[in-house]
Amino acid sequence: MRTTLPKRPSAGPTRGRWHRTGATVLGVAALVLAGLGAAGTADARTGVAKVTPHVSWTRACATPTKADVAACNAKRVTSGVTEYLAEKAFAKGVTPKSADASTPSGFGPTDLQAAYGLTSAAASNGSGETIAIVDAYNDPNAEADLATYRSYYGLSACTKASGCFKQVSQTGSTTSLPTSDSGWAEEESLDLDMASAICPKCNILLVEAKSSSMANLGISVNEAVTLGAKYVSNSYGGSESSSDTSYDTSYFKHTGVAITVSAGDSAYGAEYPAASQYVTSVGGTALTKATSTTRGWTESVWKTSSTEGTGSGCSSYDTKPTWQTDTGCSKRTISDVSAVADPATGVAVYDSYGITAGWYTFGGTSASSPIIAGVYALGGTPSSGSYPAKFPYTKAGTSALNDVTSGNNGTCTTSYLCTATTGYDGPTGWGTPEGVTAFTG
Repeated sequence: MRTTLPKRPSAGPTRGRWHRTGATVLGVAALVLAGLGAAGTADARTGVAKVTPHVSWTRACATPTKADVAACNAKRVTSGVTEYLAEKAFAKGVTPKSADASTPSGFGPTDLQAAYGLTSAAASNGSGETIAIVDAYNDPNAEADLATYRSYYGLSACTKASGCFKQVSQTGSTTSLPTSDSGWAEEESLDLDMASAICPKCNILLVEAKSSSMANLGISVNEAVTLGAKYVSNSYGGSESSSDTSYDTSYFKHTGVAITVSAGDSAYGAEYPAASQYVTSVGGTALTKATSTTRGWTESVWKTSSTEGTGSGCSSYDTKPTWQTDTGCSKRTISDVSAVADPATGVAVYDSYGITAGWYTFGGTSASSPIIAGVYALGGTPSSGSYPAKFPYTKAGTSALNDVTSGNNGTCTTSYLCTATTGYDGPTGWGTPEGVTAFTG
């Protein structure tokens, strides 16, 4: 069933494609059937080759055309074989389907909780905590789509009637909501589903700005904090400007509140508000199951091409926070931590507004920001007067974080700013969560 809507703003011709082999999707499927090794080493259990993820994706939101306007960082897979489907094919010896809205084709809550050492915390923690999602424009199907996602994965219902879910405008109104937008609705579905996946017991507050201007999005952040949220996810960004330091103090300087922001999807190069000194800037990884490791998963820097991949870089305007001590940037360095963002190893999302109602796989650092917000929520209310962006730095180099040491999002004169290395690096920060310890304080 397709919902009839006004045409969404054009996202332009930009379309990403991830190639890890030269085979087409049909060629990969044929190799699976044949059990040949060209697409990967054959599994002794099944005699079939492990399929290499290979997807095409499209942006959910239009690219900003002027300063001080943001775009969401959601990337929707349109065809191909994701890591999730490749794993199913590997384990069961079946041909994986390409993007199919009838069933999930990305990682779900159990996968994500296992990958980040959160299974126990997700089962026990989060009750009474509120994660706020800040986005632009209205998604009229937000509550219904969230209900479908949570029901499918056996999560408890989270509705407006129960008080678990609340949807408001940037002024706090529950009835006078912004104009609906199908692209940002995809972003909102992704954010709500990821918050649910990581912290199933948390309440969720969706704050919808009336436009994607930085000012209106910033006002929405303030409204989220006013309404009591201690964890605020922002899956959007735009080019830096001389206004950023003013935005910092007006919208993002909230002690005792964990504010997470996507690092961006345009590879090396800083964007705002990820560059704010008061937020946790969240980079993106490719997440792969690996039975040969103790953890059971491996991660590398997400990079699709020289212009597509997780963001990182040096801010031109924002002051370096006191807890960040790397020497490659005199001002703020992006990122602090990271989580899955590669569309080829993406997450399952249910969405129905403006596209065929059903299941889709999404990537982009729009996925990693709400994941990290959920981890903060599982860790409990931040201490009064704290800036939670500092918390991972106090656990740097410990088992509380999975150090990502492979991959890059470009080539830099100062290598660590775009190339993963032991310890801190720009694309992945100090790494990905291994439990909640690095996100408490």
